[in-house]
Amino acid sequence: MTVWRDVVGQSQTVATLQRAVSDPDSMTHAWLFTGPPGSGRSVAARAFAGALQCPQGGCGDCRECRTAMDGTHADVDVIATEGLSISVRQARDLVALAQLRPSVGRWRVIIIEDADRLTEHAANALLKVLEEPVPRTVWMLCAPSLQDVLITIRSRSRHLQLRTPPVKKVAELLVERDGVDPGMAMYAARASQSHVGLARRLARDEGARIRRRDVIAMASRITSVGTAVGAAADLVKIAEEESTAASTERDAREIAQLKEVLGVDPSARTQPPHVRSQIAALEKEQKTRAKRFVRDMIDRSLMDLLSIYRDALMLHTAAPVELINADGRAEVDRLARTMGPDDLLRAMDAIGLARERIEANVPPLLALEAMAIELRPPVRH
Repeated sequence: MTVWRDVVGQSQTVATLQRAVSDPDSMTHAWLFTGPPGSGRSVAARAFAGALQCPQGGCGDCRECRTAMDGTHADVDVIATEGLSISVRQARDLVALAQLRPSVGRWRVIIIEDADRLTEHAANALLKVLEEPVPRTVWMLCAPSLQDVLITIRSRSRHLQLRTPPVKKVAELLVERDGVDPGMAMYAARASQSHVGLARRLARDEGARIRRRDVIAMASRITSVGTAVGAAADLVKIAEEESTAASTERDAREIAQLKEVLGVDPSARTQPPHVRSQIAALEKEQKTRAKRFVRDMIDRSLMDLLSIYRDALMLHTAAPVELINADGRAEVDRLARTMGPDDLLRAMDAIGLARERIEANVPPLLALEAMAIELRPPVRH
């Protein structure tokens, strides 16, 4: 096993990073990993961090490799924001961190998994350290595309573009790494559109599979303004339920840990003012995280919904490509009979516009209602 095992379908990127590990002339102080969701941007960055720290260049088994990849290595800092943005204060803290020499490893590595969430002021705060690199410090920035990162940042970084991995490769990883049944692995890889993390979740979580089927079924349910508005509300409800399920236990655990660190009685009905203020700050952070999670879940649902319109369009054009929803062929056939190619393209545009509006901070329910009304099939006379 090597650190590159989970970097699926990215042979060219892996070769470039391996050269940088072994050849100082191929190394640089800042790397920018871009690629669509699920392509493995952060996985590649963490694997690279492990290879840089490993005495053998990325064996995958030693302590340096394991701790670098799971984010616990003393000289590998992973910034994975769950908020809406990365602030200038956080960026300045990272600049100060970058000045420190490695404590136990060969490199100090700073991985920003959501560089597209850097505010303009935060990105500007990083410019000086990128213009005047610190010896033995390497930055790894991850974003969906070059356009999501300020030009001043990307011009000072070496760009690596990852691609969507093949469905077969993702399925093979699930079988070999996670022990998933081959049939389930292929379903999950296809349904997730080769998103490794989502594929693993679909393969192991029946609830996630049921929620996805509910989203796909909405395409047939939307026949009027009333059903469109209802479908939009259901999409928000599904996302909020996911958020609650994912965060309730974690939020309570974080508050309990904070009280323990502060040395207060967790069963006390009232707490001192300084404790209450810190708990309030944590709860505010948790609400921001939940808001981001809901939006991410809605976006994932929209990608699932988009996939069935895409499949119906592929049937109309007789394109020689595999259906994403092969297991739901009856739904795809029904949609293809109801809507023609132009109608399907219009629906896909409406879904894309809803994603853009939500990303631009339009209230999700309003954006989804406008989208769902556009998804109504045409009235045939």
